[in-house]
Amino acid sequence: MISVENLKVEFGVKPLFSDVSFVVNDRDRIALVGKNGAGKSTMLKMLCGLEHPTAGQVSVPTDTTIGYLPQVMVLQDNTTVREEAQKAFADIQKIAARIERMEKQLNERTDYESEEYMALVEKFSSEHERYQMLGAEGYEAEIERTLMGLGFERSDLDRPTREFSGGWRMRIELAKILLRRPDVLLLDEPTNHLDINSIQWLEQFLTQSSSAVVLVSHDRAFINNVTNRTLEISCGKVVDYRVKYNEYVTLRKERREQQMRAYENQQKEISEMKAFIERFRYQATKAVQVQQKVKQLEKIVPIEIDEVDNSALHLKFPPCLRSGDYPVICEDVKKAYDHVVFDHVNLTIKRGEKVAFVGKNGEGKSTLVKCIMGEIPFEGNLKVGHNVQIGYFAQNQAQLLDESLTVFQTIDYVAKGEVRLKINDILGAFMFGGEAGDKRVKVLSGGERSRLAMIRLLLEPVNLLILDEPTNHLDMASKDVLKEAIKAFDGTAIVVSHDREFLDGLVDKVYEFGGGKVREHLGGIYDFLRSKDLQTEAKGDTIDAYFEKGKKTKETAKTTEIPSTTVKSVSYAAHKELQKQLKKAERAVEDSEKKISKFEQRLKELDTLLCDPKNAADMTLVTEYTDIKKGLDEEVERWERLSEELEQLQANQS
Repeated sequence: MISVENLKVEFGVKPLFSDVSFVVNDRDRIALVGKNGAGKSTMLKMLCGLEHPTAGQVSVPTDTTIGYLPQVMVLQDNTTVREEAQKAFADIQKIAARIERMEKQLNERTDYESEEYMALVEKFSSEHERYQMLGAEGYEAEIERTLMGLGFERSDLDRPTREFSGGWRMRIELAKILLRRPDVLLLDEPTNHLDINSIQWLEQFLTQSSSAVVLVSHDRAFINNVTNRTLEISCGKVVDYRVKYNEYVTLRKERREQQMRAYENQQKEISEMKAFIERFRYQATKAVQVQQKVKQLEKIVPIEIDEVDNSALHLKFPPCLRSGDYPVICEDVKKAYDHVVFDHVNLTIKRGEKVAFVGKNGEGKSTLVKCIMGEIPFEGNLKVGHNVQIGYFAQNQAQLLDESLTVFQTIDYVAKGEVRLKINDILGAFMFGGEAGDKRVKVLSGGERSRLAMIRLLLEPVNLLILDEPTNHLDMASKDVLKEAIKAFDGTAIVVSHDREFLDGLVDKVYEFGGGKVREHLGGIYDFLRSKDLQTEAKGDTIDAYFEKGKKTKETAKTTEIPSTTVKSVSYAAHKELQKQLKKAERAVEDSEKKISKFEQRLKELDTLLCDPKNAADMTLVTEYTDIKKGLDEEVERWERLSEELEQLQANQS
């Protein structure tokens, strides 16, 4: 599909990439990962031809179509939602117009026997056949299905696009790309503006699609559910792991440990060479050995290792006053503009609870947060408890930062006690490492300002946290730091988020917003999602279907009855078959054990090779190690399954 060979990209003194080669195959589902600034978005632009490399080449077959969703794009204002989505079928619409013109000509002409008329008939038939092959007759239904899957209501489809926020208009662009059914989909943070339901719909769409997919995302659950291969951009190289993201994390940890051992061995070797040279530099009898050491030192290729990440950094909110037992109580709360956002909201949040607000965008999650904050008027009773000190994070919080200060000063002013000694570590954990701490706030991007506002909030003494989409501009390591800090937080937390992995294990109650109502669900986010799936299944399972199932079960039972006269012959045949299956199962377990032994032996050999500084940067060995490790894991799973089957057969025999 797409071939990348010896790619090199330079924007400054140090290359962003060098000597990068990989292939995107049919039906690949690739997660493109790496630290912020590693070049993930640049790589996507290279793949779709928007940017060109300094050296090397990206080869795309002429008949291969590519759909690219960037993080930021120019959006149209002069159409309805439906009309904008129909642009995905511009080619089909051109064919339809041609067919209509030819049909009109056929109706008007009377020279039925002429060659021109017959040629027109043939062309009309050919175009009509092509039109049907493209699935054109059902494309309106497909447009509705896709837009509604991404969260639009049917009533939204004829509204002008200018009435929608930037996030909703990005969904329209995503719908257009999906509707084109390209051979390769390149998606840069596609979940940023989607709610949980839309993310799950997109997951299902991508896993069932025949397109190859390369995506950049900080939503761990999303990339785990969609991808089967991980490309990591690290130290200007691309390392190919042919596994899902979770398995990649484990393999990467092992690879990093190997890198560290090789790096330490190399540093020890360099140190010993330098000590030898320094010691015998001026001794004539050692001149030859010294020169040999100097040449060896010059030939050494330094081993590069990733900077140590701060994902293990632990933050804790500073101590604060104890709040009342019930920080938030809502009684028949209602909010309406030109329409009712929600009505009859009754909820009680107890001290220490961590709760999630979930639901489609526009259903009132942020609106209720603003009601709690006292920022907008509402109807009904809403009580904020005794001694409640609120720490609030929303996108506009980033605009309230002092633009004249540096990043470091902004945090230094709010940090107290021992935390001040960890400011650089904290900034690094939220992607402000190195010289970024000296930047002025006024030159930061919107995402950088949001992260800085988040750090400030983490250092303030509060007992009620209200976080509105806190993970939008955070990478996975930063999200882990934030999640651990909230889990260790003694106070109460309300989290508005669509990030399932972030909410998992963090919240113990979910409030669902939808249809003007707010419903309480006890349990975590996946308990809530499972209950929603069960409700959906229950709605689709009619009484007739239930009885049909019962009828089939009875019919199956009848067909499996064995006449008593044949029991003896059946028993003998069954015993013979069991012996046959038993021998087969024993051979399968034995073969599996031999394979496991071979895999383990090769892993030991590769481990020894990779510990040698000369081989530390050998991508062939690293790739083989990754493949062997994956093969071993799969074979162990197979051995466990085969062993269970063998035990079952042995039990049946006895």
